[in-house]
Amino acid sequence: MIYPVLAFAIWVSLSPNDAIWAQESPAEEQKAEESKSSKKQDYAREIPTETSVVTQHEVTVNGEKIPYEATAGTQPVWGDDGKPLATLFYTFYRRTDIQETDRRPLLISFNGGPGSASVWMHLAYTGPRMLNIDQEGYPVQPYGVRENPHTILDIADIVYVNPVNTGYSRIVDEKADPKQFFGVNQDATYLAEWINTFVTRINRWQSPKFLIGESYGTARVSGLAYRLQSNQWMYLNGVILVSPTQLGIERDGAVEAANRLPYYAATAWYHKKLSDDLQKQDLMEVLDQAEKFTIETLLPTMARGAWASSEDRTKAVQGFAKFSGLSEKVVEQYNLDVPTQFYWKELLREDGRTIGRLDSRYQGIDRQDAGDSPDFNAELASWLHSFTPAINWYFPNELNFKTDVKYNMFGPVGRWDWEGDHTGENLRQAMAMNPYLNVMIQSGYYDGATTYFNAKYTMWHLDPSGKMKDRLNFKGYRSGHMMYLRNEDLRQANDDIREFVQKSLPPEGTPARYE
Repeated sequence: MIYPVLAFAIWVSLSPNDAIWAQESPAEEQKAEESKSSKKQDYAREIPTETSVVTQHEVTVNGEKIPYEATAGTQPVWGDDGKPLATLFYTFYRRTDIQETDRRPLLISFNGGPGSASVWMHLAYTGPRMLNIDQEGYPVQPYGVRENPHTILDIADIVYVNPVNTGYSRIVDEKADPKQFFGVNQDATYLAEWINTFVTRINRWQSPKFLIGESYGTARVSGLAYRLQSNQWMYLNGVILVSPTQLGIERDGAVEAANRLPYYAATAWYHKKLSDDLQKQDLMEVLDQAEKFTIETLLPTMARGAWASSEDRTKAVQGFAKFSGLSEKVVEQYNLDVPTQFYWKELLREDGRTIGRLDSRYQGIDRQDAGDSPDFNAELASWLHSFTPAINWYFPNELNFKTDVKYNMFGPVGRWDWEGDHTGENLRQAMAMNPYLNVMIQSGYYDGATTYFNAKYTMWHLDPSGKMKDRLNFKGYRSGHMMYLRNEDLRQANDDIREFVQKSLPPEGTPARYE
């Protein structure tokens, strides 16, 4: 029997006290009714603890026809007594014209939340099929999927994993305590065990292994990297962090506030709200100046607070206004600490529009222009518009996986346990333990949830000693949180993964040691 719904899902979170966007919340009485309804539906629907459906397909990548096998199935999460506690739904793509897998990379993919299904990167980024959307990522009809000519299946096999209560994954033991799944450390612990079993079943222990995670999935794979190596003795070649969260690396106060400005500059440039001299420059030139101002002028001034000189404060206010597209008066009113919620409402207020949270290229319309935050997330409405019908059509029609269990785009994961979030340190230690392990960060300049400059800050502080910085690299894209929705960035970001994977494969016989 499927465990009853516990709470509404949170998708992306930067810290335990700051859930940066959640599923839209109805009125309290409507919440109660929906919760009761969901419990009844879950009790009435079951999914096999273990099952798989295999289908054969083909995709053309860079002019080469790639035959592949898709396995859609479920695999248990076992308790200490050897009985299944939950079952995880996965989709595994394997290139079939390559028999020797010792040097064939295996990419293990997670999305975020915590509470988000592994649908976003699956059907829009690295997989062999992609959404039917326009060149910039907006939904078009008819809904559906098409061939992804940029998939990395040419160079790596891929498995997309849905953690408990996301996608078709469910708790199957009614007596199981859900708290053992819904926390930073609990999540990584049970998933490491699950991956061990999966890799053993498909006989891929000798393959080079890579983890990729998006948003909260970056905390997930950072914790997993350490647990796989220290608890499962499964060593990795690479970890890819797509739109990373803070990974437990502190940046409160002045640092957190100042780090927003380069993102504001990118957004204002995109919407043509900067001065003529800045608008005439390329985005990267503007961001270079905004970053320099943030580090050299804004942050020191904000750190001194009310004791900053009037001259320094004036320079900081003027520069902030210059790069953000806001008025000096507004910046002054906020004492240089302009919240992102307000920015999404304010930048296009005179145009009668709001801007998206995870991708500020998207615009929304509010009930009224007044207020200090948007009524809804414009980008989320657009993404669900195309992803939901596509994934619900794809599994039964192309992969022949059929079930009455609801596919949870956002699943109930209760109150997530953030205690002991040291995922950044977990990743650093995993790198230190393994000279083969490399890390790549991918970020969109228009992402206001996990901003690109915060991603750089994470990279700068992941290894304070600097002894491993040659194994860390950053890639930026002219789009948002899911940078791959923009076709040009889909091509480039997949090419960046190809290059990263191939460079992370040491020449045969190269010892993993420090000289």
